[in-house]
Amino acid sequence: MLRAILARCHQGHRTMAYPEAPQPVPPRFRGLPRLDSSCCDKVCRVCAESCPYGALSSDGTLALDMGKCLFCGECSEVCSREAITFTTDARLASRTREGLTVTAGEDYRPAEALGKELLRLYGRSLKLREVSAGGCNACEADTNVLSTIGWDLGRFGIQFVASPRHADGLFVTGPVSENMRLALLDTYAAIPEPRLVIVAGACAINGGPFKDHGEVHNGADGLVPVDLYIPACPPRPLTLVDGLLSLVNRIN
Repeated sequence: MLRAILARCHQGHRTMAYPEAPQPVPPRFRGLPRLDSSCCDKVCRVCAESCPYGALSSDGTLALDMGKCLFCGECSEVCSREAITFTTDARLASRTREGLTVTAGEDYRPAEALGKELLRLYGRSLKLREVSAGGCNACEADTNVLSTIGWDLGRFGIQFVASPRHADGLFVTGPVSENMRLALLDTYAAIPEPRLVIVAGACAINGGPFKDHGEVHNGADGLVPVDLYIPACPPRPLTLVDGLLSLVNRIN
């Protein structure tokens, strides 16, 4: 026991300080895209053609839809003019599907908090039931990290629960396969009203690499009303935490 106590004292405090202090990210981390139309040759369209998921539009104004983007970085690599770069800014979440579009010359607005009445209900305690609707387990793995001592999501009053009847909202990952469609709808129906829906990852938002496959529904949109979109493939833990805390107004 004494050895364990001494080892714990030697290790020090392991929980991330975010959001009180900035959370460092790896130098190669691909976060919020930065688009510079002044560098763009709109005739070449190499960047748009390099994206297999149609996330980029260079017709008139350069724009990138993060809901479709897998953050592979191919567009940035093929653009010789550096009109597209990826920053290390992990704040990617949005309250609306349209809000996920990054447009050259415009500032990106991260997710806003819930309304006053919902904040009164969920601002201090938010319980979520996760449904993995055909995902590859990448988004699920990064979500599970939030329960470890390093992130300790529970310190903000946000927890994942086993039963939808104990939940305030639904947390969806995966492209929603046909085999999981009914399970998703039943889970949503079992959550008491008012209920929230959070979708995480490109698959849950737009189908990801499985988009338009005959056995998937291109994400949760159209099946359940979505309150928060968290993009990327997969969203890193910092992106997930930032989106969730923004929703309950825990970030200044």
